[in-house]
Parts: sequence; structure tokens; C-alpha cells
Amino acid sequence: MSAVNVRQPVSTAAVDGTAQLSGVRATIGAYVALCKPRIVELLLITAVPTLFLAYGGLPSLLVTVVVVLGGALAAGSANALNCYIDRDIDEIMRRTSSRPLVRHEVSPRAALIFGLVLAVVSVTLFAVTTNLLAAGLTLAAILYYVVIYTILLKRHTSQSTLWGGACGAAPVVIAWAAATGSLSWPAWLLFGVVFFWQPPHFWALAIKYRDDYRRAGIPMLPVVASVRRVLAESVVYSWLMVAVSIAVWPWAGPLYGAVALLAGGVFLYEVHRLFRSSGRTRTDGADGAEMLATMRLFHLSILYLTLVFAAVAAGVFIR
Repeated sequence: MSAVNVRQPVSTAAVDGTAQLSGVRATIGAYVALCKPRIVELLLITAVPTLFLAYGGLPSLLVTVVVVLGGALAAGSANALNCYIDRDIDEIMRRTSSRPLVRHEVSPRAALIFGLVLAVVSVTLFAVTTNLLAAGLTLAAILYYVVIYTILLKRHTSQSTLWGGACGAAPVVIAWAAATGSLSWPAWLLFGVVFFWQPPHFWALAIKYRDDYRRAGIPMLPVVASVRRVLAESVVYSWLMVAVSIAVWPWAGPLYGAVALLAGGVFLYEVHRLFRSSGRTRTDGADGAEMLATMRLFHLSILYLTLVFAAVAAGVFIR
């Protein structure tokens, strides 16, 4: 008998074990997806460099770990609870149709419990290892995102992106509070940078997906106003963002100042270019090139925030 024709019996237990392992991985992946890890990563990009400025150099390793872990858990909690509340509109929107609750990979009850547990763990972690101010700000950020933004603002006002920006900027003041036990002007200025960054960043994405929001009945500004109006407001908030970023200069040093000026100049050029083109180009969804241009601003905004906050961290070593 040829050896190549001899088939080894496949163990049923081995097959079952592989299937169980695959199922566990899929479940873990679904819960991770509930936390919206890309958003969590973006929040930590601002929180960790803030620690360098708060300490005036290398931050405490313990505080850094707590800010990263506690911040990720807090953001994951808010995002999971957001998915629980918005599961009806997520099912309608193409951009969100693959989320775990829509695909029935996680039950609504499980998602609710998961989000609440993450909230309790994150707030407790800050309270036990840092201070009550950081813990209180963490709790306030979660409640603001879930109650104020998701429940009260998102479905009722076109300015939800602007006022919801307070949640996206919260990691900055949480990190500063965790490091110093207080809040001061540099913390609030960095908060302002992220707060004013949020509208041009998210509206660039919302322009592309405005048909999704329209179908779901969400009155995002690109749904209820012309693209030119959206870009006009984006110009205003971009100037405010750059102005506040320059105000950080005295605390963050000359390297930071140079990066803030250069990155801010590029950002302003791009948003002004888009605004000018909106007066000459169809912006009702028929022009694919225009949609691509708004996404260029979206990606540029992420690069801008990364560079500016990296300069915050690096600037403390160059005075």
C-alpha cells in the first residue's frame, strides 16, 4: 500500500476544539469592535503627549499605563454604549451596517452590560491609582458622550458634532488631571485644539456619507445644509483650532511652535481650497472627485492631530 494513500483519522475532539477556539476569537473580536478601536487609538494620541507636557519631561510610568489603559477602557465603554443606543440607525446606514449588534454577533443586553462594566472599571482604576479629579472627569466624559451626545444631540440638532467634540477632547484634561491632580491653562488650550479640530475632521467624513445619515434621519450638518455651508463653518473652526494651538507655544517650546505653524498652515490651505472649490463644483453627491477631496481633508486632519501632539511631547525636551 502506498504511503501517500494512507489517511490519518481526524480527531473529532480536535475539530471541536478548533471550532471552539475560532468561536472564542470571533466573540472577542466582536466585543473589541464594539469599542471602536480606531477611535480609541485617536484619543490616546492626544492623551499620552499631554502627560509629557504636564510633567515637563518623561511622565510617570504608572500614570502613563493608567492613562492608556483607563482611557482605552473609558472610550471603549462610551463607544459600546453608543452602539447599544444607536443599533437601530446603525442597521440603516451602510457605513455602520457591519457593526457587531447589527450582525447579531453580540446581543443588545450583553453590549449594555459590557459597556457599563468597562465604565465602572475605568473610573475605579483612575480613582484608585491617580486621583478623584481624573476619575470624575472620566465619568463625566462617558456620561456626556452617552447621554448628551448620543441620546440628546445626535438625533435632534445639526450641531451635535461641535458640542460632541467635548468628549473627544476629554482625554487631554483627564491625562493632565491624572498627572498633576489639577487643571491649568495648557490643559484647557490643548482641550481647545481637539475641540475645534472635531468639526472639520468629522464633517469631511459626514459629507461623503450624508446619504447614510439622511436615510437614518440623523440631522448632521451636511444633511440639512449645503456642502458649501459646511465647509464655510469648517474654515471658521479650523482657524480657531490653529489659533488655540499657537497659544500653547509658550508652554510647549519652539519645536512645537514650528510644527503647529507649519501643520496649521497646511491644514488651513486644504480647508480653504475645498471651500473655494465648493463654489465651482457640484456638491450634491454626483461628483465623485469632490467626495474624494473631502476625504483627503479627513485623512489630513488625523495627520495634523498626530503631528501637533507628537510635537507637544518632543517639545518639552527642546527649550
